[in-house]
Amino acid sequence: MLSLQSKQQIDHEIAKYPADQKQSAVMSALRIAQDEHGWLSREVMNSVAEYLGMTPIAVYEVATFYEMYNLKPMGRHKITVCTNLPCALSGATELCDNLKRRLGIDFNEVTPDGEFSLKEGQCFGACGDAPVLLVNNHDMHSFMDEDKVDALLKELKS
Repeated sequence: MLSLQSKQQIDHEIAKYPADQKQSAVMSALRIAQDEHGWLSREVMNSVAEYLGMTPIAVYEVATFYEMYNLKPMGRHKITVCTNLPCALSGATELCDNLKRRLGIDFNEVTPDGEFSLKEGQCFGACGDAPVLLVNNHDMHSFMDEDKVDALLKELKS
């Protein structure tokens, strides 16, 4: 289930740890596998477990604990909005309402065309830039408002 390229990337992460501690790369390995497959099916997680010499349940525990892992298919563009207090006080609640209305979905749903999914996230460590959202766990957007959301959605659709 893991391509040669993904295994090479995981090997690069494994090399950061002592030889007998390769399971320490589990979070990176899950990220790499998710980037390859779009989400973490049981089969993909089993492949990660086998590659790292871990029990499958140990990998499932990590994947189910952290929000950044997708345990079901998501939209091509996963938008995660921080809703912790600093972001909420800076307009994240209204931002979420706007996104839900514009996309026609609620949290943890996918638009009918498969383009977007919306998730509620916890602190991204950018409270001074609130409200903040992430696209596909990689691209952070700060100081979001209705106009910036509209521009972002238009950019992502193109």
